[in-house]
Amino acid sequence: MSRYFIGIDNGSQSSKVSVFDEHGRVVSEGRSALRPYDTPRPGVVEHPDDDLWTSIGAAAREAMAAFPGDPADIAGAGLCTIRFCRAVLKADGTLAQPVMSWMDARVSRPYERATPDAAYVTTSSGYITHRMTGQFRDTAANYAGMWPLDSDTFGWTSDDSRIAEAGLDRSMLFELVQPGDILGAVTEAAAAHTGIPAGLPVVATANDKAVEALGSGLRCADTLLVSLGTYVAGMTTGSRNVKDGTDFWTNYAATPHAYLYESSGVRRGMWTVSWYRDLLGEEVAAPAREAGISAEEYINRQAALVPPGSEGLITVLDWLAPTEAPYRKGSILGFDGRQGRFHVYRSILEALALTIRETAGKMAAELGTRFEEVVVSGGGSASDVIMQIFADVFDVPARRAAAGGAGLGAALTAAVATGTYPDFDGAVDAMVRTGEAFTPVPANHALYTKLRKIHAEARRHTDGLYRESYELFG
Repeated sequence: MSRYFIGIDNGSQSSKVSVFDEHGRVVSEGRSALRPYDTPRPGVVEHPDDDLWTSIGAAAREAMAAFPGDPADIAGAGLCTIRFCRAVLKADGTLAQPVMSWMDARVSRPYERATPDAAYVTTSSGYITHRMTGQFRDTAANYAGMWPLDSDTFGWTSDDSRIAEAGLDRSMLFELVQPGDILGAVTEAAAAHTGIPAGLPVVATANDKAVEALGSGLRCADTLLVSLGTYVAGMTTGSRNVKDGTDFWTNYAATPHAYLYESSGVRRGMWTVSWYRDLLGEEVAAPAREAGISAEEYINRQAALVPPGSEGLITVLDWLAPTEAPYRKGSILGFDGRQGRFHVYRSILEALALTIRETAGKMAAELGTRFEEVVVSGGGSASDVIMQIFADVFDVPARRAAAGGAGLGAALTAAVATGTYPDFDGAVDAMVRTGEAFTPVPANHALYTKLRKIHAEARRHTDGLYRESYELFG
């Protein structure tokens, strides 16, 4: 008898619900976009109304409507939501105020009561767990940030003063479970909202990046996962709780009592790629239609015809300035008569790889490891030119991650929790299939090695100019 598993992937821009078979293949799926954030005043970024639950419900109903099998053969659902969000709930588990986005300034500060009926403070996964199961339980592995969690034990601190410093008391905290534990069962009300069968076990995973890493097959310290999303970063995994890293930070992994190490990254990384593609508009869309391909495929084919190094164009991807340097802006340097619009595009792609090579290299040195392979996840990994650039910059094979990402990681966790596979390694072996590998070209790597030194120095020369222009334009 075939068994199936639901992966719930609530991301920053949309909720995606997929049904996977026991071999990790997608059987059906649904997606629902999140609404634009509400930003009523500076520093406040909220999900409007009950948008997280609304979008998960819409995506789940679509996936279940398309599921060709018997719902009785679905064994469990893994729940993965956006990290660094904060949800304030009433005593009955309904929202006391809108869910705070990870971009909301309040999530990096102790909780301050804003509504008199606030009874619980939790993460997005804690809130959705209650909507799914009626339980006040949550995964411990989604509590990075301003939470009184003991990062050694994956449990609440025993120090009441730390809880008070976070603006909380113990009565406001959810019960914690480990990744792979069962949170509860789908209630009748949740079944009516989602189409997912009532009584189905809902399984704890972790934060969205960690679950994406699991679904991409990341499990070795000598493998770097590059996640191509709105935020682009390099990640690897290990068993040490490194609390004093200077060139990376330690997150919770999607397996119990393991850790995910994340390098510094690029804010608005793939956002900048999409922004430039859309900026070109009909210059790309029209020939793509004529060729019968997507705009993404067309622009990537054209970028592949541009020589490595983009004939001298150097892009610095500060389209969203870091908090410690609010004056910074993005830069594209080195124009002369040789370059065109696809040189600019390739230069943006090269900047992603050069930046992550710099930040991930520092992380590897501090961890005492060397990356023997780069796995690239996210929609951008479908591009051959992006994959080849990463292989050439890192000088190791670059392999596409398995399809499914965080959704597959969530479903894989459900497969372990419900006994289909004995452990996470067995589930990864059975359900994760990485894609094509790209081999580095020695001449290209030699060029990128020289270019990397120049790229790393660019901000030193532009920071002074941007400080001055910041006074004029902000």
